[in-house]
Amino acid sequence: MIRAVMVINTLGKPRLSRFYDFQPVEKQHQLMRHVYAGKPDNVSNFLEIQSGFGPDTRIVYKHYATLYFVIVYDSSENELAMLDLIQVFVQTLDKCFRNVCELDILFNYNKMQIILDAIIFGGQVLETDIQEVMAIAEEISKLETSPGGSTLVATSFVGWRGR
Repeated sequence: MIRAVMVINTLGKPRLSRFYDFQPVEKQHQLMRHVYAGKPDNVSNFLEIQSGFGPDTRIVYKHYATLYFVIVYDSSENELAMLDLIQVFVQTLDKCFRNVCELDILFNYNKMQIILDAIIFGGQVLETDIQEVMAIAEEISKLETSPGGSTLVATSFVGWRGR
């Protein structure tokens, strides 16, 4: 199971954090600092951590431009699949924002959340096809901009997998 997804800039400031296990806010901040401090740039993309998330917890991260994309997961997930999941997330963001950067994330936070929810929901991987994720994001964006769209978005996204 995926326990958390984070996007952290090179200065250690979190730009996105999604925890799929309940963690108090103070604990979330502590874990993000721990994740950022524990990742050597030139050693590996994979780390094992025992503190914070419990036993059998692993981290995979990938550095793109000024951002680190991090997935925290347990031993039931495949390491290479998690690395590929980061790649899918980044490629989808690149298609949405044409070379995603930190400012795109800051000014389009809702769209980034929608894309992440289309890929990972409740700690489980839903979709890895970039074209399908883009279609979902566009559909939800249309619903958000339509009159009364805020109530339609929740029901539309939940019912999407049933199509």
